[in-house]
Amino acid sequence: MPPTLLPHDWAMSYPMTTRSVPVARIQVRRRLTGWNWAGDIEDAVLVASELVANAAVHAKVPGHQLWLRLRELENNELIVEVSDPVPAFPVPGRQGPGGERGRGLRVVAALAEELDWFLRAELGKTVRARLGTVG
Repeated sequence: MPPTLLPHDWAMSYPMTTRSVPVARIQVRRRLTGWNWAGDIEDAVLVASELVANAAVHAKVPGHQLWLRLRELENNELIVEVSDPVPAFPVPGRQGPGGERGRGLRVVAALAEELDWFLRAELGKTVRARLGTVG
């Protein structure tokens, strides 16, 4: 019987700062390109960067980092998860002063097949987006 390839799975921690966003963007693009992921890589990069930015801005707790995880499922869908130490659920569309913030989760919801979040047993929450493949 030939060996079966396991789905891809990758995770990385980042400091709780917006400077982590461009680094995460580069790493997600490289990882998905290396995996030859069949979905829209630029959409996945945007989803990951919005979720990382959200965590860095709204979930900053001294001494903690955020975690980004990518999982390619057997059906080639992609799961993008960002975990942070704050147990409060994100609110899509909540705008900050000047109206510059609050659009990230709406963008993620528009690009993802599914967007949800759950409390983590040890600390905080994970926000998860599921992206389908092209075609």
